[in-house]
Amino acid sequence: MALQEQYDISGIALDDDSYTVIQGVFRNKYKALDSAGETVLRGKQELFKLKEKFPFVDADGEEVFRVTANSIIDIAGDYVLSDAATNEPVVILDNDFSLLQDTWTIRDPDTREALAEIDSRGAGVTLARNLLPFGELIPHKYEITDPQGGHVGSIDGQFTLLKDTYEVTIDDASRVPKEPILAAAMVIDAIQGN
Repeated sequence: MALQEQYDISGIALDDDSYTVIQGVFRNKYKALDSAGETVLRGKQELFKLKEKFPFVDADGEEVFRVTANSIIDIAGDYVLSDAATNEPVVILDNDFSLLQDTWTIRDPDTREALAEIDSRGAGVTLARNLLPFGELIPHKYEITDPQGGHVGSIDGQFTLLKDTYEVTIDDASRVPKEPILAAAMVIDAIQGN
C-alpha cells in the first residue's frame, strides 16, 4: 500500500502542491485555498472545550476530519487527527514545544513511527517570538522533512497585523501525507497562540 493510500482521509483529496492558509480576524478559524484560489478545507478551534478540538470541513461544509488533543491544556503533547467518516485515527500530531525550537512530528497512530517533521527555522526567531513584546507579529517559518531529514516542503508565515497567512508548499508528497501537513499549519497557529 502506498503512503498516500495508507493515510488517506475519506471525503477529501488534496491534489495541489501548494496552499494558502488564512486565519480569520477574530478567532481561530482557518481556510485553505488551492493554487486556483478555491477553498478546499476549513477548520476552526472550538471554544470553551476542556480538550482542544478542531473540526475540519471540505468546500461544501461536510466534516472530513477532526484534530483533538489527547489531554487537557495540551501546549506540548499529542493531537489525534481522525477521519470523520470512520472515527479512526489517521495520524498523530506530536508537539515538542520549547523556547528555542518548535517541533511537530507527524506520526503513525499505531506504531508512533515518524512520517514527517515540521521544525521552526532559527532558534533566534523562535526565542524572539516567545519572549519579546509583540513577538507574535514575527511570522513563523517551518521546514518540513521526512524521517531521514530530506526536504519535503515548507510553511512560510507572511507578515500581517490582523490575520495570519501561511504559504504551505509540499515539494515531495511521495513521502508524506498532505492532509496532516495542511491541518498542522492551522493547528500550530492556533495552539501556539499566534
